[in-house]
Amino acid sequence: MSAVIRRYELTDDEWALMEPWLPRPPRGRPRLDDRRVLNGIVWKIRAGAAWRDVPARYGPWQSVYTRFRRWALDGTFTRMLAAVQADRQAKADIDWLVAVDSTLVRAHQHAAGAKRGPEQGNEPADHALGRSRGGLTTKLHLACDGRGRPLAFVLTGGQRNDCTQFENVMNRIRVARNGPGRPRTRPDRVVADKGYSSRKIRAWLRRRGIRHTIPERIDQLNGRIRRGERPCGFDPAAYRRRNVVERCFNRLKHYRGIATRYDKTATSFNAVVTLAATLLWLRPTL
Repeated sequence: MSAVIRRYELTDDEWALMEPWLPRPPRGRPRLDDRRVLNGIVWKIRAGAAWRDVPARYGPWQSVYTRFRRWALDGTFTRMLAAVQADRQAKADIDWLVAVDSTLVRAHQHAAGAKRGPEQGNEPADHALGRSRGGLTTKLHLACDGRGRPLAFVLTGGQRNDCTQFENVMNRIRVARNGPGRPRTRPDRVVADKGYSSRKIRAWLRRRGIRHTIPERIDQLNGRIRRGERPCGFDPAAYRRRNVVERCFNRLKHYRGIATRYDKTATSFNAVVTLAATLLWLRPTL
């Protein structure tokens, strides 16, 4: 008989998909069960609590944090998300109308204080923290599929403009195919708001043969009229589906550890978002 599954914890089916991508435990003395630790990490992210407040049923909080940090640094969570996306691709369960947008995440005072210096590995010099109108914030730039599930994302300081990260986000979309062949990187269509209306972005999409639905800003439209150029093509029916990315942000921010950033380093916060994104693929609803 399977164990009782408490709130926020992984189901047997979810665990079966995630377990193969966890590192093999080193030989030596017995350690905390990986499923127990991963449940503690999910509980912490979902509840937005401090590591010291992780319930004792998940083991010593120091062990839960150490395992989380180790998996964040070695790419375990990234491989896990890629595996779940590949599984959905094999089942033809990805809608390749891709919506792109960004959202601000307010940083808690506990997120500040990490030493700033040169970029080290995957850790940016500013730890993806910046000053914006909302104070100390992180900006989450994200691309999701037509059903509101994350395909790729980038973290920057909150002051960064949306359009500056468009190519970076799109270049991170890599969904492995079932069997031989290159990963799929090109969507059927990209949908974005006026913040992404620029000649550079439209040219980048055209070079790759990607259809797009991005409304023009009024100043750009007036400029085209003055130059006697025709307006860009626009599909109102496709644009109505842009709200899937807003729904994706809404679901991600059900995790209190994402609605407010508590992590000092970008590496840790990236792991938090990656794990939550994996669970969004596994859980149709929260």
